[in-house]
Order: sequence, then structure tokens, then C-alpha cells
Amino acid sequence: MIDPAELREAARVSKAWPYEEARKLLKRYPDGPPAGEIVFETGYGPSGLPHLGTFQEVARTLMVRHALAEMVDWPSRLIAFSDDMDGMRKVPPGVPHQDMMHEHLDQPLSRVPDPYGCGHKSYADHNNHLLKQFLDRFGFDYEFLASSDAYGSGRFDATLRAVLRRYGEIMDVMLPTLREERRRTYSPVLPISPKSGKVLQVPVEVVDAEAGLVAFEDEGERIVQSILSGGAKLQWKVDWAMRWVALGVDYEMAGKDLIDSVVQSSKIARVLGARPPEGFNYELFLDENGEKISKTRGNGVTIDEWLTYAPEESLAFYIYREPRKAKQLSFGIIPKAVDEYDQFLAAYPTQETAKKLGNPVHHIHAGRVPEARMPIGFPLLLNLVAVASTDDKALLWGFVKRHVPEASPETHPELDRRIDYALAYFRDFIAGALDHRAPTEMEAAALRDLDNRLAALPETADAETIQAEVYEVGKTHPFESLRDWFRALYETLLGTSQGPRMGSFIALYGIANSRKLIAEALAR
Repeated sequence: MIDPAELREAARVSKAWPYEEARKLLKRYPDGPPAGEIVFETGYGPSGLPHLGTFQEVARTLMVRHALAEMVDWPSRLIAFSDDMDGMRKVPPGVPHQDMMHEHLDQPLSRVPDPYGCGHKSYADHNNHLLKQFLDRFGFDYEFLASSDAYGSGRFDATLRAVLRRYGEIMDVMLPTLREERRRTYSPVLPISPKSGKVLQVPVEVVDAEAGLVAFEDEGERIVQSILSGGAKLQWKVDWAMRWVALGVDYEMAGKDLIDSVVQSSKIARVLGARPPEGFNYELFLDENGEKISKTRGNGVTIDEWLTYAPEESLAFYIYREPRKAKQLSFGIIPKAVDEYDQFLAAYPTQETAKKLGNPVHHIHAGRVPEARMPIGFPLLLNLVAVASTDDKALLWGFVKRHVPEASPETHPELDRRIDYALAYFRDFIAGALDHRAPTEMEAAALRDLDNRLAALPETADAETIQAEVYEVGKTHPFESLRDWFRALYETLLGTSQGPRMGSFIALYGIANSRKLIAEALAR
């Protein structure tokens, strides 16, 4: 447990990015938040299911919120906002009852019937329910707010009146950013048609700002209608700024693809007499080919897919690292993320306070870092599954107990889950790619030497003793470097180009079994 005073002092100077972000809020309010609390916000569009972008934004924002709490005793809250008043411009693929959905095109998502027939009030309500389940699954602390509720209850009415009062100034901000054709029909206000219920994209005329009245044409008829209490919604960038003002948002981050939106919304917030929130633009994930991940193309890794092969803390770890750097998000990076998480977790207890605050696990676990109880690394488990060629967990546990006699599924449930993850990952990504090549003459001589050295060791020899012998073989034979020797071991014994620490692997798999692998390689 870190001493609170020491923690506060170290947090104020830490270079870890959550503290750097939190210090923006200290600078924003040098005398403390005037409204009494700091408001964080994240946004979500319920036209589809929650996805990795939703997870990363909420997780990272909560890391900043926790970092602030470690520096000052300011109350704060996180609003998870769902823009369910947005018009459904196209029917999402894969959704049932496509014909019914097409009948409700351009209507607010909150008024489109639930195509899944699960008793929800609307399509948006269905997806909002999934969003809350999704956030609750990870234990996130948040306050959910739907756009339809905020508009419909009148919560936004005061700021909507301000939008009408500053209508010309907002147009001055937005029009220069639009193409000529779009300028002719653009309006910051999107009235809800009293005839069709659709979200209309038509020019509007401000009739009475204080009464919230605007005029527009709907199916050839001039309509005068209030935009208050759900009679309209705002265009995206204006809507974002209006939310910041109405909800008193102090901090919201966004992806790099929204930099222009942040700039324009910030200008509009100032037009409305408010200060835009603090925040930063994080880089987007790339697929294994270096291309931007698209929900439509499905070229990334979903959260459920990641959690099929690795625990959720490994995903949070990967999301924490270098948020301003574009990173690959593919199945191939999962084992490394799990292994690195374990390494940082194991290092945490003995680190000095400053290094603890720079350790990703401190932020992933909001300062309540669990004990490291993983006696075997994930890459080693993957190699064990590969050479054992079995999906029999009892057999695999037999190998594990050889290496860690005190471990069992009951005493180490986390390790038991890791074996499940290793089995799934091996089945789907490794089994078909194994390629055991024959050794060269020089490599064969080194393998025979290693076999003789292993034969001289007791079956109970520990990993360090075995590793020393492996090193000696590599030094004795004319490899250009020890790296070449280890690569030869991986490619001839394990069928992969990369592998574990060989001393640990042989201790886990057993000397006798490892000698059989050498014999099989020599027989090629």
C-alpha cells in the first residue's frame, strides 16, 4: 500500500499519461472546480453494438479520472452518453426485419422499433441496454444518459435557446467548413417532422429564440415548431458543443479522426459562452496490414474475440500503452500483451512509488493492484500445448505440476483459465502454422551435445540449471550468435520462429520428453 501523502506528491510529477491529462484539469481550475465536481464524458452512437472503441474510450477516461483522484480530493463523475436521437440514415446489415427497419429510415434511433423483439422500447433502447451491460461487465463507474431522455425532459432546453440566440454566429463557424452544395441546405438544427417523425435535414428560420420556435418546410408545408423538449436535435458538431455546455463537461477525449470535429465544436462552445473541455486525440488502431480498422469491413479484433484468447486485463493493458501511437490490433499481438501484462504485474510490488505510478497495472486496476500469481508465462503455456499436442487439460496440468508442484486448478484458478486461453489460441492460430524443419549438420551436432548434457541431469533439474547447459551448447558450437542457436531450437523442436526461455520450457515439459523432441528433430 502506497502512503497517501507520498502517492499524491509522486502523482503530481509523474510522466505517466493519465497524470499528464489530469494535470490539465488542475490547471483549468487552480482554485478547485467552480461547479463543485469535475465532469468527464464519453460518447457512443447506438446505431450498432458496443465495440472496442467504446471500451478504450471509457477505460482511458476512467484512468484519467482515477489519476486526478490521486492528486486532489475533487468529486467527479463520468457520463456515458448515447446519441440515440440521431436519425437512422441506413439500416445496419445483419439486423433482423430489414423491411421494417427500412420503413423507419431517418427516424430517431430512439423511435425505431426494436427488431430483436426482446421487449425494449426501441432499437436504440436495445443497444443502450447492451451498452450498459457491456460497461458493467468491466466494472466501470459511470452515469448513463441517453440523448432522447436529455432532449425530451427539457434538460437541454436552456442551451437550445442559446443556440437559437447565437444562430448566426454558429453558422459563421460551420459554413466555411462545408462544400458549396451543402451550405445551401445546412442548418445547425434538425427538426423532427410532425408528419413523418423523421429527423429532417432542411434549412430553418429562427422565429422566436426564447420560445424555441423555428420555421421550416415539411412536405411542401411551412411548419412553425418548438425545438424544445424533443422537438428537434442538433447537427453532430453543434450537438457535441451543446452537450458540453449543458452538462458542464470538463474532459472528453476523442479519436484522431475527430480532430476537426473537436476544433469546430470547441469554437461553438465558446460562441455559447462556455469553455470547451480538456482532452486529447488518441491514435486509431490498425489491422495487421497497417490499415485503419473499420466496423463495416470487420478487419479488426472484437472485444469478445480478444476475450476468447486472453483475460480482460491484458486488453486494458494493451489499450493503456502509448495512446498517441497508432498500434496494430490483430490476433498476433495477444500473446505478447498477456506476457507483458504479467511482467509488469510481477514487478509492481518491489518498485519504488514513482515507478509504480508509471507501471500500466497501477492504472489498469485503479491503484488496487492484485497479487501476481502466475507461475508460468503465457508464451510458455502456448509452447507446452503445441508440443504436447493435446486438448486434455488434466494432462497439461500434469506438466504444470512438474514445474510448479504446489499449483492446482483450485489454488491457481487464474492459471487454469490461462490454459483454456492457450488451448483456444493454439487451436485457432498456431496448429496449422507449425513447421518443424530439419536441422543443419552444425545444428544437429549442437542438438546431440544438448541431448547428452540433458541426459546427465536429473529429471528434477531446475530451469536455471538447464538454461546454463543450453547456453554452454550455444557457446561451444560455431553459431554466429546465441540468437541463431535459440532460433534453431525453436524451428527444429517447436516448429516456430520464436519461442520461450528454453530452460523453463524443458523444466516444464520434462527432460525425458524434451530429449524425445531432440530425437525427432535429428531423425528428420
